[in-house]
Amino acid sequence: MQDDLPKPDETLGEMGLYSFAPYLMNRIMGRYNADLQGDLRALGLSTAKMRTLAVLAVVPGLTINELSVYAVTEQSTMSRTLESLEQAGLVRRAGRATDGRVREIYLTEAGRAEFDRAWPAMYAGYRRMFAGIPGEERRAFVATLQKILRNVRRHEI
Repeated sequence: MQDDLPKPDETLGEMGLYSFAPYLMNRIMGRYNADLQGDLRALGLSTAKMRTLAVLAVVPGLTINELSVYAVTEQSTMSRTLESLEQAGLVRRAGRATDGRVREIYLTEAGRAEFDRAWPAMYAGYRRMFAGIPGEERRAFVATLQKILRNVRRHEI
């Protein structure tokens, strides 16, 4: 039921930024990423590299297009990021078993170790984000985000 959504003729000014969920989500993630950058820089990682390592730690064997979507990174940025990670020995590319023309990307042991070094900073940011929010509320929020993601994925190209 969407009766409580703003009316289609209501302007953003009338609604207000703090009632506009896309603004809040961007602002939250912008702050999370900015806070994390210092920790990552100390580890020699960029946000794009951290996201790539994190995604591959959980979902190995993605193509560059799939990895770009999961890591929320432009494909051109992902290409440069993967080149750098591959040169550093943190990822490897392999032909897909069913179609050798398709290249899948995997973490190497060194890549897993690098992600394991970055994880504490990522987790600390996550804990700060949910400080003072009870587990039940956090779980409901994450479930709502998953529903929103399904809604917007229906419109992906």
